[in-house]
Amino acid sequence: MRLAPVASALVLAVGLSATAAGQKVSMQFDQQADFSAFHTFFVNPGQLTSKNPALNSDLVRKQIQDEIRKRLSEKGLSEVTSGPRDLNVRFSLGSGRRREVDLYPGGWWGPRRIVTAYTEGTLVIDLRDPQEKALVWRAIASEDKSDAAHIQSKLDDMVRKSFEKYPPKRP
Repeated sequence: MRLAPVASALVLAVGLSATAAGQKVSMQFDQQADFSAFHTFFVNPGQLTSKNPALNSDLVRKQIQDEIRKRLSEKGLSEVTSGPRDLNVRFSLGSGRRREVDLYPGGWWGPRRIVTAYTEGTLVIDLRDPQEKALVWRAIASEDKSDAAHIQSKLDDMVRKSFEKYPPKRP
């Protein structure tokens, strides 16, 4: 008789994990940065590099900017539109961003490379310290769908999940 509630809970857990599996979010941060010292931010226009024109619009850019503003304000930061600020926010949405770095430029084994490639539907959000001219925090959120309408409908969620662990906790 107790098997039915357990089976229902298991089905629910599997269903929730399947819906969450489409979106991936990772975060990196500078271990030496004092995040408690950041109180203000400025959101830059951002880069839209999608191959799909539906994702390369001012409406998509505004949607991302507004959601970033909302999430940082919820964290207690204030937006400034001119003058000094603690953080510059930069973001990019799209695909085709590649970086190749030679690890070992030569030798009998040949060059070894690190290749970083973002797929369609990848949102990268950077927080930079303008005084230090350094990246202090980065979130990379990706949606595993190639349909532009689906990606656009998930942008708010991608930004929200990106800022869930901001400010980062030190180990």
